[in-house]
Amino acid sequence: MTTQRTYDDRMFIETFEHEYTWLNGFLRNVRRYGNKTALIDPTTDKEWTYRQLDEECNMLANALKEDGVGKNDVVMSILNNCPEFCFTYIAPRKVGAIVNLANFKLSPGETARLIEHNKPKVVIYCAEMKDMVAEAEKLSSHKPLRMIMADNLDDEKLPLGHIAYGDYVYHHSADAPAMDFPHHIYDEVVRMCTSGTSALPKNVPLNDINEVLSAHDAIMHYPLNCKDICMNMTPLFHRGGSHSGGTCPTFFVGATLVLMRAFSPRVTLNHVEKYHITFLTGSPSSLEMLARTQEKDPVDISSLRGLVTMGAPLEKAACERFLETLTPNILNGYGTTETFWNSFLRPYDLPEYAGSVGGSCIDDEVRVVKIYEDRKAEPDELVPTDNETVGEVILYCPGKTTYSYYNNPEEQEKKFYKGWMYTNDIGFWDENLYVTINGRKDDMIISAGENVYPTQVEEAINEFDKVADCMVTAVPDKARGQAIAAYVIPADPSLTVREVFDFCLETPMLSAYKRPRWYKIVDSLPMTATGKKMHYALKQQAAKDLEAGELKRK
Repeated sequence: MTTQRTYDDRMFIETFEHEYTWLNGFLRNVRRYGNKTALIDPTTDKEWTYRQLDEECNMLANALKEDGVGKNDVVMSILNNCPEFCFTYIAPRKVGAIVNLANFKLSPGETARLIEHNKPKVVIYCAEMKDMVAEAEKLSSHKPLRMIMADNLDDEKLPLGHIAYGDYVYHHSADAPAMDFPHHIYDEVVRMCTSGTSALPKNVPLNDINEVLSAHDAIMHYPLNCKDICMNMTPLFHRGGSHSGGTCPTFFVGATLVLMRAFSPRVTLNHVEKYHITFLTGSPSSLEMLARTQEKDPVDISSLRGLVTMGAPLEKAACERFLETLTPNILNGYGTTETFWNSFLRPYDLPEYAGSVGGSCIDDEVRVVKIYEDRKAEPDELVPTDNETVGEVILYCPGKTTYSYYNNPEEQEKKFYKGWMYTNDIGFWDENLYVTINGRKDDMIISAGENVYPTQVEEAINEFDKVADCMVTAVPDKARGQAIAAYVIPADPSLTVREVFDFCLETPMLSAYKRPRWYKIVDSLPMTATGKKMHYALKQQAAKDLEAGELKRK
């Protein structure tokens, strides 16, 4: 049906739908702030202006184009927070390709499945992960056209058939490639990987308008401007990495990004002082380490305008300490890979509302709805706002999500309904519509800022022929927030904790951060009458077992 307008809308539609892209926003900053510092890499002591950053991206884009990479092709990035991550975040857009941001902490088997699922033409990875990536390439049935090793700080030898990043882009033009493909704001430009209940992560497509509006969201909530200097203490491949104080909003607004490959509290504070960083992003556990280090040996961090933290709620006592020691401006965000952040505790909410995840972001809505065994609640089936009645947390954020997964219709149907994402988080809310999370329907573990699903770890451990069954849960851990504990029923009575530990260490299906830290051999596991594992009951028992010394390391 043709809609009748009261005005001629043709130029608006043509301009908005084909030109209102993240890349055009970045290119505006290349023109506006060409000589302004865009990127700083303290590890190599290198800096790039906006013009130089664009030229680096053009060289990569031209190399990709020569290799036949074009519209809707996939370039997989298995990179830490290095300069090549930033080049790879931008360059594929210049040839119409999709950058697939993969977790560099995955195991070879997990990475192989990711490669098979996404079928990238080109894979760009950091040198420190070369052995993992080379093994993944062998395991994968899909063979990328190019395997490119980047960030080679220690002069690592290239795996057979791979090419060094510098050699790949060498001699290619620093001029922008001709954009001989159609643009549209609904085109997929980024594909992210979220934690999943199996060894294959869910792949989250983000279109161009998602990128623009995610940048706007961060810019208005911080607020962020072209004078700011940002550093993210978490991996940039996360949504909260690239989209919160990372590549997406920082380069869109014309600010400066300082790279941190691996978190260190002392190095972080020194960088704040040296580079006059205005915004830091990290998990509550990283803030705890920053506060402890600053209290012991303080440096000048007066440049900080704000600390942005996500991944877990802030405890009130810890929040008060951070406000005193680090900065009076703390923002605590809550959201998902699929939707970015969707609620916030702003500086004026803290420390009073610490422990909750706050109220909805400006363009979003967060609700708590009833829980049914056999169906989703309708979006308007709300629980009372009595700060007590528990329900499922759902998210409405049409600007920052595509409401979809790449090639995964089953999970897509589970998660998205009538413009809402059903998170599986359990919580309650008050009369101000401030939400508090107190658990998960699927019992996800968050360890050192990484999402770990018990069922995935259980699947891996159950492959051990001396294991009959197991359950995985979380126990408190000062450094990680939560550590993983495995309760194992032996199929062979000779099974030892050491054997289970060694199996977890050696299996290609468990990355390092998913390996249990604690173990216990048991005769039975808590189950419902219908045979379902009761993870919440095990979690309560595990906390007691840890305190009593009944959990073993190896």
